[in-house]
Amino acid sequence: MATDGDERWMREALKEAKSAFEEGEVPVGAVVVDGDRLIGRGHNRVEALKDATAHAEIIAIGAASSAKEDWRLEGTTMYVTVEPCMMCMGALFFSRVSHLVYGTRDRRAGACGGAIDLGKIGYMDRSIAVEGGLLESESQKLVLEFFARLRQSEKPLP
Repeated sequence: MATDGDERWMREALKEAKSAFEEGEVPVGAVVVDGDRLIGRGHNRVEALKDATAHAEIIAIGAASSAKEDWRLEGTTMYVTVEPCMMCMGALFFSRVSHLVYGTRDRRAGACGGAIDLGKIGYMDRSIAVEGGLLESESQKLVLEFFARLRQSEKPLP
């Protein structure tokens, strides 16, 4: 069940998603929170960095690891606007994030039940508590608007 704190952090992830949108990237944003402290943030940078792995979650995990000066992120929560893909779920397992909260489901590539459910299998005796649907309509609206504009245009978004 979502709390006011959960909504606060998801709104931070939405700010990141809007930054991605403005940069012409698929609008996904993520933040990593340790207790009541935001320790990492990121948004998609695939096009800007010409890097297929530059997803919001990966960038946020890197920032959080730098802030903690440790790759182990036990006890942290990631808030992400769109259900993570398989690569990002793998990164969540490897970095030992404890809790994941996402906005909208991704039926094509989501790995928390959208296309496949890696969250249920666990990994190396670890599991991630997963909750979906927080601020879902706001997250979904950004993605739908992005792809509608992309289809209407022959050139990338600004």
